[in-house]
Amino acid sequence: MKYTTLKSLLLCGMLAFMAGCTKDFDDINTNPNAPTSVNSGLLLPQIQRDMIGSLLGETWGIGNIVIQHTAKNQFVNEDRYLWGEINGIWNAVYDNMRDVNNILIQSEDKNEKNYQGIALVMRAWMFSLATDAYGDIPYSEAIKAKEGINYTKYDSQEDIYNGILNDLKEANNILGTTGEVVAGDIIYGGDVAKWKKLANSLRIRYLMRISGKRDVGPELREIVTNTTASPIFESNADNAVYTFKSTAPDQFPLYSSRIGSFNEFRASKTLLDTLVDLGDPRMPVFFRPTPSTEGSSSPVYVGIPNGLNDVDALQYNGGPQFQSRIGSLFYENSISTQGLAIAKGVIMTYAELQFFLAEAAEKGLIGSSAQAYYENGVNASFAFYGLTAPANYFALPDVAYAGTKEQKLHKIGFQKWVSLYFQGLEAWFDWRRTGIPALKPGPSNQNGDKIPVRFRYPIIEQSLNAEGYQGAISRQGPDDLNSKMWYLKP
Repeated sequence: MKYTTLKSLLLCGMLAFMAGCTKDFDDINTNPNAPTSVNSGLLLPQIQRDMIGSLLGETWGIGNIVIQHTAKNQFVNEDRYLWGEINGIWNAVYDNMRDVNNILIQSEDKNEKNYQGIALVMRAWMFSLATDAYGDIPYSEAIKAKEGINYTKYDSQEDIYNGILNDLKEANNILGTTGEVVAGDIIYGGDVAKWKKLANSLRIRYLMRISGKRDVGPELREIVTNTTASPIFESNADNAVYTFKSTAPDQFPLYSSRIGSFNEFRASKTLLDTLVDLGDPRMPVFFRPTPSTEGSSSPVYVGIPNGLNDVDALQYNGGPQFQSRIGSLFYENSISTQGLAIAKGVIMTYAELQFFLAEAAEKGLIGSSAQAYYENGVNASFAFYGLTAPANYFALPDVAYAGTKEQKLHKIGFQKWVSLYFQGLEAWFDWRRTGIPALKPGPSNQNGDKIPVRFRYPIIEQSLNAEGYQGAISRQGPDDLNSKMWYLKP
């Protein structure tokens, strides 16, 4: 009996001691210097900066080449379509989408509609990059590991585009409906009105992207006939761009490249020859004279054909001293505050929007003047580089808005292709849809004389998410460079 009583007393004492120890357990074991959440104003700049940097990386290494704005004279695998894994966009989108989701959760809890609207625009744009590069991707179940979804399905591109357009429409509806000041925005400095314009301008881009699959006319007309409710870009002042700093560490990414690596990239003969024929003042911004004539009284511009083998590319026209390099704006002068100012990372420009509207008008999808939009786009592209179109430019036969409907659409597409210089991924996404201009793969290409239309999925997806991966290729086609995604299929 005494033993049992003693045992009971000891047990009660231990329970009381444990209760006393655990009462403040959460307080004792919470590190006040390790926050469990970060406010939206601190999350936003890192998302924007990382996405712009990743986009520029893929633009430089692949986009500008495949769209034949630039070519390579050394290490020419990219130019011959010997593409391995190209995961920069994939990794950036899914790594940063977690923080986008955190902003959405926080902004909904706090009723911060401005942050919520900006996050919706960012989410739409980021997912568009991924689906435009790969096709079907994880979307509706992405970034839901905390909800127990570790193996996400790949959504169809049609469903993804519906989600993208819904996000942008919702962003337009809620931006400006609450009064919180937006901090940390390195694109527009917290200007909510400009984010609203971007939301609707992107809607037009993505509606045109899928215009071969459904009638987008009613949705386009809803926007352009009521720009009070759905404002869009009105000038270059509305461009969605990130202007890098003139000082470290936030300088234009190529500025820190080795000069040798930068000089592997040269002017593409496809673009340069056309600009020479037009006497286009953008040419000396895009490209330099050949090193042998640079700084002389008679500068010569020579581009190299895309898709040459290593030997032919390096020796073309007598060698590197006789091949035009990429313009100084994108290297040593990318941090200059003089002249054209500092190089920029681009989400979307007014010029691009005007070319989309010109195409839509020419096709009868909207009722406005196609010529006015077209000429606005050309002028905006010149102005983006601090230039003015020459007085006779619009009278040139290859520029004047005249001819058959097909010829007019070709001129719209061609001028858009030029205006998207150094925005190579966007130029590629759009070219796949229009086929303008009529690009041809290089003579030493390794892709069966076909220009690629997508990136391969990351190899790791085959082992870590095999079911989702197999579902995507069963709908879309083989996981290669040539399988057409949904909006490219007839």
